[in-house]
Amino acid sequence: MFNIYCPYCEEHREEEEFHPKGQAHIQRPTDPDACSDKAWGDYLFFRDNPRGIHHELWVHAVGCRKFFNITRHTVSYAILETYKMGEQPTITAESLASEEKQGDVQVADGGLQTVGASDNSVSESKGAKV
Repeated sequence: MFNIYCPYCEEHREEEEFHPKGQAHIQRPTDPDACSDKAWGDYLFFRDNPRGIHHELWVHAVGCRKFFNITRHTVSYAILETYKMGEQPTITAESLASEEKQGDVQVADGGLQTVGASDNSVSESKGAKV
């Protein structure tokens, strides 16, 4: 068992109080009526499943019942930070890659995911809340 920091309650609580709700920062199409079926289907059903840094939407179901975001490393399950809805993450794959400056790191568009980032760079990330 591990503890998760709720940015609204401002305390660490047991993981059983929280539920993951999927990928964070998914942008809804600006005009759904003019959206093609393919674009609408991509928005509704397709999510990133990276190996490395991933931003997820969670809810504190047993506590304050508010939604918030978590930056998590999918290989080590380490929670690097938690932040409120509407805020931007301070830890991204792009920021870790620029700190690492090695050729084996692949950064996706927007710096939201990475492949091959070392666990060392993840554990040394600044501002991590565990």
